[in-house]
Amino acid sequence: MTESSLPPRPAAFSYPGHGPNARIGVALCHGFTGSPLSIMPWAQHLADLGYAVTVPLLPGHGTDWRQLALTGWKDWYRSYEKAFLDLAGRTDACFTAGLSMGGAIALLAAARYPVAGVSVVNPGLSFYDWRVRIIGLLKYVQRTTVPLQEDQTNAPATDDGDYSLTPLSAVHELKKLFAAAVRGLPRVDAPVQVFKSRTDGVVPPTSMALLRKGLGANLAEVMDLASSGHVATLDVDAPAIFARSGEFFAAHARRTTSLETP
Repeated sequence: MTESSLPPRPAAFSYPGHGPNARIGVALCHGFTGSPLSIMPWAQHLADLGYAVTVPLLPGHGTDWRQLALTGWKDWYRSYEKAFLDLAGRTDACFTAGLSMGGAIALLAAARYPVAGVSVVNPGLSFYDWRVRIIGLLKYVQRTTVPLQEDQTNAPATDDGDYSLTPLSAVHELKKLFAAAVRGLPRVDAPVQVFKSRTDGVVPPTSMALLRKGLGANLAEVMDLASSGHVATLDVDAPAIFARSGEFFAAHARRTTSLETP
Protein backbone atom coordinates (compact mmCIF):
# COMPACT_ATOMS: atom_id res chain seq x y z
CA MET A 1 0.00 0.00 0.00
CA THR A 2 1.45 3.34 -1.02
CA GLU A 3 1.41 6.39 1.25
CA SER A 4 -1.12 8.10 -1.00
CA SER A 5 -3.53 5.15 -0.74
CA LEU A 6 -3.51 4.99 3.05
CA PRO A 7 -6.89 5.77 4.64
CA PRO A 8 -7.19 9.24 6.19
CA ARG A 9 -6.27 9.55 9.84
CA PRO A 10 -8.37 11.49 12.36
CA ALA A 11 -7.39 15.15 12.40
CA ALA A 12 -8.90 18.55 13.04
CA PHE A 13 -10.21 20.47 10.04
CA SER A 14 -10.41 24.18 9.36
CA TYR A 15 -11.46 26.23 6.34
CA PRO A 16 -11.36 30.06 6.19
CA GLY A 17 -14.37 30.46 3.91
CA HIS A 18 -14.71 32.15 0.53
CA GLY A 19 -17.13 34.33 -1.38
CA PRO A 20 -20.31 35.81 0.13
CA ASN A 21 -20.49 33.13 2.87
CA ALA A 22 -16.95 33.67 4.16
CA ARG A 23 -18.17 35.73 7.14
CA ILE A 24 -20.53 32.95 8.25
CA GLY A 25 -18.96 30.34 10.53
CA VAL A 26 -19.99 26.80 11.41
CA ALA A 27 -18.27 24.98 14.28
CA LEU A 28 -18.89 21.24 13.90
CA CYS A 29 -18.36 18.60 16.60
CA HIS A 30 -17.96 14.85 16.22
CA GLY A 31 -19.32 12.20 18.56
CA PHE A 32 -18.17 10.00 21.45
CA THR A 33 -15.24 7.71 20.48
CA GLY A 34 -15.53 9.15 16.96
CA SER A 35 -13.46 11.71 15.10
CA PRO A 36 -13.83 14.45 12.46
CA LEU A 37 -13.91 11.67 9.85
CA SER A 38 -17.55 10.95 10.74
CA ILE A 39 -18.61 14.48 9.80
CA MET A 40 -15.95 15.38 7.26
CA PRO A 41 -18.30 15.13 4.23
CA TRP A 42 -20.63 17.58 6.00
CA ALA A 43 -17.75 19.94 6.76
CA GLN A 44 -16.46 19.71 3.20
CA HIS A 45 -19.91 20.42 1.75
CA LEU A 46 -20.21 23.58 3.84
CA ALA A 47 -16.68 24.61 2.89
CA ASP A 48 -17.57 24.15 -0.78
CA LEU A 49 -20.50 26.54 -0.21
CA GLY A 50 -18.02 29.11 1.09
CA TYR A 51 -18.75 28.89 4.82
CA ALA A 52 -15.91 29.24 7.31
CA VAL A 53 -15.74 25.84 9.01
CA THR A 54 -13.92 24.38 12.00
CA VAL A 55 -13.94 20.78 13.25
CA PRO A 56 -11.75 20.11 16.30
CA LEU A 57 -10.46 16.68 17.24
CA LEU A 58 -11.60 16.25 20.83
CA PRO A 59 -9.09 15.12 23.51
CA GLY A 60 -8.92 11.35 23.95
CA HIS A 61 -10.41 10.78 20.49
CA GLY A 62 -8.76 9.57 17.30
CA THR A 63 -6.28 7.49 19.30
CA ASP A 64 -7.35 4.60 21.56
CA TRP A 65 -9.64 3.86 24.47
CA ARG A 66 -6.83 4.18 27.02
CA GLN A 67 -6.35 7.82 26.07
CA LEU A 68 -10.09 8.42 26.26
CA ALA A 69 -10.08 7.10 29.84
CA LEU A 70 -7.69 9.90 30.82
CA THR A 71 -10.03 12.68 29.70
CA GLY A 72 -13.33 14.10 30.94
CA TRP A 73 -16.35 15.86 29.50
CA LYS A 74 -14.99 19.30 30.34
CA ASP A 75 -11.87 18.51 28.30
CA TRP A 76 -14.06 17.60 25.31
CA TYR A 77 -16.28 20.64 25.72
CA ARG A 78 -13.43 23.12 26.19
CA SER A 79 -11.68 21.87 23.08
CA TYR A 80 -14.80 22.56 21.05
CA GLU A 81 -15.45 25.83 22.86
CA LYS A 82 -11.97 27.08 21.96
CA ALA A 83 -12.50 26.26 18.28
CA PHE A 84 -15.93 27.88 18.32
CA LEU A 85 -14.71 31.08 19.97
CA ASP A 86 -11.84 31.38 17.53
CA LEU A 87 -14.24 31.02 14.61
CA ALA A 88 -16.81 33.37 16.13
CA GLY A 89 -14.09 35.98 16.58
CA ARG A 90 -13.44 36.14 12.84
CA THR A 91 -16.98 35.82 11.48
CA ASP A 92 -20.10 37.96 11.67
CA ALA A 93 -22.48 35.08 12.42
CA CYS A 94 -21.43 31.74 13.88
CA PHE A 95 -23.40 28.50 14.22
CA THR A 96 -22.78 25.44 16.38
CA ALA A 97 -23.45 21.98 14.98
CA GLY A 98 -22.67 18.37 15.74
CA LEU A 99 -23.37 14.66 15.54
CA SER A 100 -24.46 12.53 18.52
CA MET A 101 -22.43 13.64 21.56
CA GLY A 102 -21.24 16.48 19.35
CA GLY A 103 -24.84 17.64 19.23
CA ALA A 104 -24.95 17.84 23.01
CA ILE A 105 -21.71 19.85 23.01
CA ALA A 106 -23.03 22.17 20.30
CA LEU A 107 -26.21 22.77 22.32
CA LEU A 108 -24.22 23.42 25.50
CA ALA A 109 -22.08 26.01 23.71
CA ALA A 110 -25.26 27.65 22.40
CA ALA A 111 -26.56 27.84 25.97
CA ARG A 112 -23.42 29.66 27.08
CA TYR A 113 -22.76 31.94 24.12
CA PRO A 114 -24.91 33.82 21.60
CA VAL A 115 -25.00 31.90 18.34
CA ALA A 116 -26.81 32.40 15.05
CA GLY A 117 -28.35 28.93 15.25
CA VAL A 118 -27.74 25.26 15.99
CA SER A 119 -27.90 22.23 13.70
CA VAL A 120 -27.60 18.74 15.20
CA VAL A 121 -27.80 15.20 13.87
CA ASN A 122 -29.09 12.47 16.20
CA PRO A 123 -28.03 14.47 19.26
CA GLY A 124 -27.37 12.42 22.37
CA LEU A 125 -28.92 13.49 25.67
CA SER A 126 -29.91 10.13 27.16
CA PHE A 127 -29.04 6.42 27.08
CA TYR A 128 -30.72 3.15 26.20
CA ASP A 129 -28.84 1.14 28.85
CA TRP A 130 -30.41 1.41 32.32
CA ARG A 131 -27.05 0.58 33.91
CA VAL A 132 -25.91 4.14 33.16
CA ARG A 133 -27.98 5.12 36.21
CA ILE A 134 -25.35 3.44 38.41
CA ILE A 135 -22.32 4.12 36.20
CA GLY A 136 -20.65 6.13 38.97
CA LEU A 137 -20.38 2.91 40.99
CA LEU A 138 -20.16 0.43 38.15
CA LYS A 139 -16.97 1.99 36.75
CA TYR A 140 -15.11 0.86 39.88
CA VAL A 141 -16.23 -2.74 39.39
CA GLN A 142 -15.99 -2.99 35.60
CA ARG A 143 -13.32 -0.98 33.80
CA THR A 144 -14.53 -1.31 30.20
CA THR A 145 -17.39 -2.45 28.01
CA VAL A 146 -17.77 -3.21 24.32
CA PRO A 147 -18.96 -0.34 22.13
CA LEU A 148 -22.50 -0.19 20.78
CA GLN A 149 -22.93 -1.65 17.31
CA GLU A 150 -25.91 -0.95 15.07
CA ASP A 151 -27.40 -3.96 13.31
CA GLN A 152 -28.61 -2.02 10.28
CA THR A 153 -26.59 0.84 8.86
CA ASN A 154 -25.28 1.84 5.47
CA ALA A 155 -22.62 4.16 6.89
CA PRO A 156 -19.06 3.07 6.11
CA ALA A 157 -16.72 2.48 9.03
CA THR A 158 -14.11 5.13 9.73
CA ASP A 159 -10.67 4.48 11.19
CA ASP A 160 -11.10 6.59 14.31
CA GLY A 161 -8.44 4.70 16.29
CA ASP A 162 -8.53 1.72 18.63
CA TYR A 163 -11.90 1.86 20.35
CA SER A 164 -12.48 -1.87 20.56
CA LEU A 165 -13.36 -1.15 24.20
CA THR A 166 -15.12 1.75 25.88
CA PRO A 167 -13.91 2.84 29.34
CA LEU A 168 -16.79 3.13 31.77
CA SER A 169 -15.14 6.17 33.32
CA ALA A 170 -15.65 7.92 29.97
CA VAL A 171 -19.29 6.80 29.85
CA HIS A 172 -19.70 8.38 33.29
CA GLU A 173 -18.23 11.61 31.89
CA LEU A 174 -20.63 11.38 28.95
CA LYS A 175 -23.53 11.12 31.38
CA LYS A 176 -22.34 14.32 33.11
CA LEU A 177 -22.08 16.08 29.75
CA PHE A 178 -25.61 15.08 28.79
CA ALA A 179 -26.92 16.36 32.13
CA ALA A 180 -25.17 19.72 31.63
CA ALA A 181 -26.54 20.01 28.10
CA VAL A 182 -30.11 19.24 29.24
CA ARG A 183 -29.88 21.84 32.01
CA GLY A 184 -28.72 24.39 29.44
CA LEU A 185 -31.50 23.86 26.89
CA PRO A 186 -33.81 26.58 28.28
CA ARG A 187 -30.94 29.09 27.89
CA VAL A 188 -30.49 28.44 24.17
CA ASP A 189 -31.67 31.63 22.50
CA ALA A 190 -31.35 30.66 18.86
CA PRO A 191 -33.21 28.50 16.31
CA VAL A 192 -32.33 24.82 16.50
CA GLN A 193 -32.49 22.42 13.57
CA VAL A 194 -32.58 18.69 14.33
CA PHE A 195 -32.07 15.71 12.01
CA LYS A 196 -33.38 12.48 13.59
CA SER A 197 -33.08 8.96 12.24
CA ARG A 198 -36.14 6.77 12.61
CA THR A 199 -33.88 3.83 13.38
CA ASP A 200 -31.12 4.78 15.80
CA GLY A 201 -29.50 2.04 17.81
CA VAL A 202 -27.34 4.46 19.81
CA VAL A 203 -29.53 7.42 20.87
CA PRO A 204 -33.00 6.62 22.28
CA PRO A 205 -36.20 8.59 21.50
CA THR A 206 -36.05 10.13 24.98
CA SER A 207 -33.32 12.46 23.72
CA MET A 208 -35.76 14.00 21.26
CA ALA A 209 -38.36 14.35 24.03
CA LEU A 210 -35.84 16.20 26.18
CA LEU A 211 -35.06 18.53 23.29
CA ARG A 212 -38.72 19.37 22.70
CA LYS A 213 -39.29 20.06 26.39
CA GLY A 214 -36.14 22.10 26.94
CA LEU A 215 -36.07 24.15 23.75
CA GLY A 216 -39.74 24.98 23.36
CA ALA A 217 -40.31 27.44 20.52
CA ASN A 218 -36.59 27.53 19.69
CA LEU A 219 -36.91 24.04 18.20
CA ALA A 220 -37.31 25.47 14.72
CA GLU A 221 -37.16 22.36 12.56
CA VAL A 222 -37.06 18.56 12.90
CA MET A 223 -36.21 16.58 9.79
CA ASP A 224 -37.06 12.89 9.76
CA LEU A 225 -34.34 10.62 8.34
CA ALA A 226 -36.11 7.54 7.03
CA SER A 227 -33.17 5.61 5.63
CA SER A 228 -30.19 6.20 7.91
CA GLY A 229 -28.77 4.85 11.15
CA HIS A 230 -27.04 6.79 13.89
CA VAL A 231 -24.07 8.12 11.90
CA ALA A 232 -26.41 9.69 9.36
CA THR A 233 -23.73 12.07 8.08
CA LEU A 234 -22.16 9.08 6.34
CA ASP A 235 -25.40 7.29 5.48
CA VAL A 236 -28.11 7.40 2.81
CA ASP A 237 -29.69 10.64 4.05
CA ALA A 238 -26.38 12.53 4.21
CA PRO A 239 -27.00 14.63 1.05
CA ALA A 240 -30.32 15.82 2.48
CA ILE A 241 -28.63 16.77 5.77
CA PHE A 242 -25.93 18.72 3.96
CA ALA A 243 -28.35 20.56 1.67
CA ARG A 244 -30.92 21.42 4.33
CA SER A 245 -28.36 22.54 6.93
CA GLY A 246 -26.73 24.78 4.33
CA GLU A 247 -30.11 26.39 3.69
CA PHE A 248 -30.68 26.76 7.45
CA PHE A 249 -27.36 28.55 7.94
CA ALA A 250 -28.06 30.89 5.03
CA ALA A 251 -31.55 31.70 6.33
CA HIS A 252 -30.41 32.57 9.86
CA ALA A 253 -27.05 34.19 9.13
CA ARG A 254 -28.58 37.60 9.72
CA ARG A 255 -28.34 36.86 13.46
CA THR A 256 -24.98 38.42 14.29
CA THR A 257 -23.02 36.93 17.18
CA SER A 258 -20.71 38.29 19.83
CA LEU A 259 -18.01 36.73 21.99
CA GLU A 260 -19.53 38.20 25.14
CA THR A 261 -21.42 35.68 27.26
CA PRO A 262 -25.12 36.33 27.83
